[in-house]
Amino acid sequence: MQNFQISGKILARNTVLNLLGQTIPLLIGIVAIRFIISGLGTERFGLLSLIWVVLGYFTIFDLGLARATTKYVAEALGKGEAHEISRTVWTAVTVQALLGILGTIGVAAFTPILVERILNISPMFLTEARTSFYILALSVPIVLISSSFSGVLEAAQRFDLINAVKAPSSTLTFLLPLLGLALHFKLPGIILLILLGRVASMIAFILLALYIAPQIKKYSGSLHLFKRLLTFGGWVTITNIIGPILQYIDRFLIGALMTMGVVAYYTAPFEVTSRLWIIPGSLVMTMFPAFSTMGLQRVDDLKFFFIRASKYMFLFVSLITFVMIVFAKEILGFWLGNEFVQNSTLVFQILATGVLVSSLTHLALALFQGIGRPEITAKIQLLLLPVSVLLAWLLIINIGIVGAALAWALSRIIGMLFSWIIVWRIIHLDKATFVKHKIFVQISSFILFAALFLPLLLLNSTLIKLIGTVFLITLFLIISWHYVLDVQDRTILLTYYERIVNRKPPPIVRTTKKSEL
Repeated sequence: MQNFQISGKILARNTVLNLLGQTIPLLIGIVAIRFIISGLGTERFGLLSLIWVVLGYFTIFDLGLARATTKYVAEALGKGEAHEISRTVWTAVTVQALLGILGTIGVAAFTPILVERILNISPMFLTEARTSFYILALSVPIVLISSSFSGVLEAAQRFDLINAVKAPSSTLTFLLPLLGLALHFKLPGIILLILLGRVASMIAFILLALYIAPQIKKYSGSLHLFKRLLTFGGWVTITNIIGPILQYIDRFLIGALMTMGVVAYYTAPFEVTSRLWIIPGSLVMTMFPAFSTMGLQRVDDLKFFFIRASKYMFLFVSLITFVMIVFAKEILGFWLGNEFVQNSTLVFQILATGVLVSSLTHLALALFQGIGRPEITAKIQLLLLPVSVLLAWLLIINIGIVGAALAWALSRIIGMLFSWIIVWRIIHLDKATFVKHKIFVQISSFILFAALFLPLLLLNSTLIKLIGTVFLITLFLIISWHYVLDVQDRTILLTYYERIVNRKPPPIVRTTKKSEL
């Protein structure tokens, strides 16, 4: 790790790995859930799905220390300060273990209230539910400690190793319930299997972190570093709290101002369109430690990688968004039936547009945290919260769930504009940078094709829409190849295409030359 360097090829490879690492478990989960519901029954599956949600949000107990670990280990790598890595990691792990124990006590103490007073659980399932949540409580320190050690791998850009653990672990979340059903386990037995799976993941992350950074074999910690980690992590925690509120507050407002039955017509299209976030999420996972490694000391590299990453992401996501908007009726009809086509099509199209815009915000927020300014991310979200609530309230009252979708998309546009204005000032973006990377050409082509796709929305024939879409996508790709992508982009893509055709794996290039992106 002494000669740690970053190249565009490594970042591109890692983004693809992250995308696959998230997509494969998702697809397996879609298939497995059908059999899990059949085996557990509706109420038991409802409890299992709630446990999945709770398990996913256990990282809120870590006070942002996992993110801080990645940031400061990556920063140490960028500065060549290998001696700081051990102190950073063990300080974080020690605190995470203590927070995990407190989290276990908290979840266990809250379990009787949750099961007996808050959740409406049938008496015959109360004992199972209570035992399941007690077992779940034991996983809090496991999740937190795992996040610190995986942070070491993220900082070192070893997403091949991360996904080698995370993808199977996420997949087991869906497959272990099937194993439990085959063994005739009830819900507590299934939760115990999931817990053992997380223990195995934690051990794997620890061993891999020790392999990548041998210096952490020696325990060391620092109270000074704890204060530093906590300062960074505190702002990340605010972001982790406000983020879900911003994402879900509109559903509660729909339920309060309209009816709970209408919420389904909004939630269903949101669940489909929000899957697009896998793409920016995969890129952000890669770029955050890269931004941390560069820091403001390498502002030219920050500018270069940020603009290029934004360009590629928007190009890819915009194309998928166009297709989703055009075939919104068909997607909803195939998945949920004509009732949702009538009530949710426009909502689907507006939300898809909002997801596209917000994909640009994801990268900007990762940059703020990477350069050690997590308070910017938190403050933007704190500013957006009252704006989002007010917009949603006014528009839901006047135009129903379409208003909720419109308010959500508008708040994402506002957030994107704020974040990019701040990025503009921090890394000194200028007109020359946009011209050099053909950003103005990309924006112009996006507007052109958005206008060309609009007439397809008026067509009723799926076949004609399909023919028109294929034609426009082909034209979009041709224009993007010749006018949006530059010589470097085309060279890299052709190189990777030749390697795929010849069945040669892409090389792991360790260089900092920007021409290799």
